Order: sequence, then C-alpha cells, then structure tokens
Amino acid sequence: MSKPWVVFILASSNFFLSQFYRATNAVISPQLLNDLSLDTEGLGLLSAAFFYSFALAQLPITVLLDRIGPRRMMTALSALGIIGILLFSAADNLAMGLAGRLLLGIGMACNLMGTLKLLTLWFPPFRFATLSGIVFSIGFVGNIAATTPFVLMVNLMDWRAALQVIAAVNLILIFVFYVVVRDQPQERASSAEGIRQQDFRDSLSGLRQVLRKRDFWIISFGTFSSYGTFSAFQVLWAGPYLMEVMGYSPEEAGNIILLANVALILGSSSWGPISDRVVETRRWIVVFGHVLLALVALTMAMLPGETPFAVLAVLFFGFGLFRTTGILMYPQIKDLVPLRLAGTAMTGINFFSMFGSAVFLQGLGSLMQAAYPQASRGPEAFRLVFILCSGFLLSVSLLYMLTRERREGAP
Repeated sequence: MSKPWVVFILASSNFFLSQFYRATNAVISPQLLNDLSLDTEGLGLLSAAFFYSFALAQLPITVLLDRIGPRRMMTALSALGIIGILLFSAADNLAMGLAGRLLLGIGMACNLMGTLKLLTLWFPPFRFATLSGIVFSIGFVGNIAATTPFVLMVNLMDWRAALQVIAAVNLILIFVFYVVVRDQPQERASSAEGIRQQDFRDSLSGLRQVLRKRDFWIISFGTFSSYGTFSAFQVLWAGPYLMEVMGYSPEEAGNIILLANVALILGSSSWGPISDRVVETRRWIVVFGHVLLALVALTMAMLPGETPFAVLAVLFFGFGLFRTTGILMYPQIKDLVPLRLAGTAMTGINFFSMFGSAVFLQGLGSLMQAAYPQASRGPEAFRLVFILCSGFLLSVSLLYMLTRERREGAP
C-alpha cells in the first residue's frame, strides 16, 4: 500500500473515533442517569460538554494547525482525549463526568481538520472533494459503531469497561499514527514549510475578512441549527425518546438510530455529486433538505406512544438522509472565499456546527426539565422540542435563500 493511503487510513481512523465518542451517550443514557445520579438537565449538560470544548478548541486550531502541523497536533490532543475518556469511564458524579467529557471534546477537536489538512498535502487537489466525502462517510460509520455494536459491547462488559477498551485501542492507534505519519511527502517539504510560516497576524487578518461576509453568518446559523438539532437527537435524546416514550428496548433503539446513521453515509456520498453534476447548486439542495427535515420533526411531534417500528425507522432514516444536505454548506463557503481563506472559513463553519450541538443538547434538556419537571422525558416534553426544532429548521430554509453561491471556476 502506498504511503498516502496509509496516511489516509490512519488519519481517518482518528476521525472515526471522534464521531464514535460523541454519539455513545444516546444508548447508555439509562446507565448514566442511574450511575451518575443525573436528572434530564444534567444529562443534557453532560453530553453538551464534549461539544462546548470541541467548538472552543476550533479557534486556536485555526491558527496553530499550519504552524505546528497535523501530525503533532492530532497526536497530542488525542492523548488528552484518552485521559478524558478514562476519567469519564470512572465518574460517579456529574462534576467528574463533565471533566472527562470536556477533555474528550478538546482531544477530538483536531481530528477532522487535521485529516483534511493531511489530504491537501498528500494527495492531488482534484481528489480533495472525493476523499473528503469518504472521510465524512468513515466518520458516520463511527456513529454507527456507537449504536447497536456499542450496545452489544456494553451488554458484555458494562459501559465503563467498554469505554476503557476503546481507549486502549485509541492509544495504540495514536502511537502508530505518530510513528508512521509525516505532515507531508519529502518532495513537498519546502512548499509545506512555506505554508507553516504564515504569520499570526496574517491568520487573524484572514479571519476578520471571513467574519465580514454576510454569507458566512447565514451559513453559520444554518449549520448551527441544522447540525445542532440533528446531533442533539443522534448523540443523546433519540435514546430516551425511543426507550422511554416509545417503549423500545436499548437494542431496538440502537437499531433505529443505526438506520439514521446509515442514511448519513448514503446522503454524504450522494448530495455532493448531485450538487456538482446534476442540478449544479448547493443553496437550493440545502433549502430543500431542511424543509423536509422540518416536516420530519413535525411528524415526530404528532406520533402516539408505541408507534410501530417501521414508521420510526422510515422517519429516522429520512432525518439522517435530509440532514446530510447540510454538508454542502462547507463547499459553498469554500466557493465564496479566496483559496487562502478556505481553511479559515470551513473551520469557522465547523465551530458553529459544534457550538450548535452543545447548545441544543443542553438547551433541550433544560427546556424539558423546566417545562415538565415531573415528566421531563415524557411525550409532551419531546413534543415541545420537536416543534421547536422544526421552527429552527424552517428558519434555516428561509434565511438560506439569501445566500449566494459561486460555481468552481466562475469569476
């Protein structure tokens, strides 16, 4: 196997684990409620902690990734993440659990942008779109691993031991990654060195240019609401909804959530080619997808308890499939800025994605606790949040009509 593909596999494996860690709480929520003595609000905060620290870490990563290099950044932060997952697996109260999830969020914060950076240095530019799509698909497989496969693992050894085993595998991976991977091929060392010497003031100047663009803020609100809504359910609230409102077992709930993640893989590999080769638009696919997402959320708000498995399976599959239209927000902002600012713009969008996840995870938990203190995970509480999320998704659709888009090669 050639060296670029070895780099690709090892880097993508780190992103796989990042996606896995963020989604595990959905299927172990009953154990977390019991073992850490949590209420609904505390459970939401515990899951949101990962995304708060992940989002805030994007700010220094924007500046430091080029200067330090993806190999050292990804290795050092992943080691910190392993400490976080071990601390979380030993937690017996909310404070200790929060500390572990905060460290884990920081530890996983560079794995996507670091992987994309390595792709730009190890592969020709014309392969970037295809390879980045594959990277996202690999990440979504990590989400799948956090559903039924993780449930089976937890049933064998309990959630604490299962996470500790994964942490051991993660440690081996980052050791191999550090030994094998280099930031660039030897023949490109001089050009990569030129990139790394970018002045700190130049980085801030580029960031200011991006922040002055109206499209950046509309797209940021779009990904904040879109990914925030979806990940809040994928990462946490889908589990309690399916188990406590719909009456399904952890295994059945895991299977339904798995279908949403299968749809993510199918959608992430489909909407890009459709956007590039069929309808030649990013904006209108995003609008279309988010209108349908809002309709799915509204439908789920009206479902009675013990809805048949097939109905929920179709709705969750649609939730995952239409959510992946939001991936087109990344190439859209890349198309709208000069090439030298593309990394800064995409990292900014990624910040709002992660921050939206944190806000929706914690906010929905707090809202359910405040509105229905005696039945915070009951049907009425979930009906309220589905209607609220539908409103956010419809507002994304309306605002997104105001964005511009520029096709590749256009002036």
